[in-house]
Amino acid sequence: MEFSPDTTALVVTDPQNDFLSPDGVTWGLVGESVQENGTVEHIEQLFRGAKDGGYAVFVSPHYYYPTDGGWKFGGTVEQMMHEIHMFDRAGALTLEGFEGSGADWLDQYKQYIEDGETIVVSPHKVYGPESNDLVLQLRKRGISKVVLAGMSANLCVEAHLRELLEQGFEVAVVKDATAAAKHPELGDGYTTAITNFGFIANAVVTTDEALAALREGAAVAV
Repeated sequence: MEFSPDTTALVVTDPQNDFLSPDGVTWGLVGESVQENGTVEHIEQLFRGAKDGGYAVFVSPHYYYPTDGGWKFGGTVEQMMHEIHMFDRAGALTLEGFEGSGADWLDQYKQYIEDGETIVVSPHKVYGPESNDLVLQLRKRGISKVVLAGMSANLCVEAHLRELLEQGFEVAVVKDATAAAKHPELGDGYTTAITNFGFIANAVVTTDEALAALREGAAVAV
């Protein structure tokens, strides 16, 4: 898998406070994994490296609006997200209360996301990009290869990986620019994700390896 600014883009899922800030509503579950992997710093390095190399950068965010409270059913983590008001926003047509909220970007990422060039796609609603316009936005720009990072490893990252592969993209996952929940009953989501990444991604790389390939237009291997 060779990286080139003409065909390759960085995609970051859910670089938001509720996942990555100690004040976020999931920190008690994901914080240990985030710290172990250096996730916050590694995502920032990828933002900076992609921008410096002239690569397109996409963010696939997770938002819930009051109307989403009308859903009649959901899976285990879906239900939890609604119960703890994760990624809540006041509405689809307003930014009231967004600044500094759990749905907002981590402060240190704002210089990269809000630069007028990053493509922030419509929100995904469960885990994967089937419910947003990420694939359309990638294809309209001639992107066929994705460097994938963000939160959380076994949920939104893995769901994006699977759908992008099904849509015909090559995908390299940056394994230390993600993290996942550690739950006493459900288990360690990060360990599960790393196993699955190895089985299905075109490449699984570290942040350092991804940055080197972005700089040099080099190839990365599984």
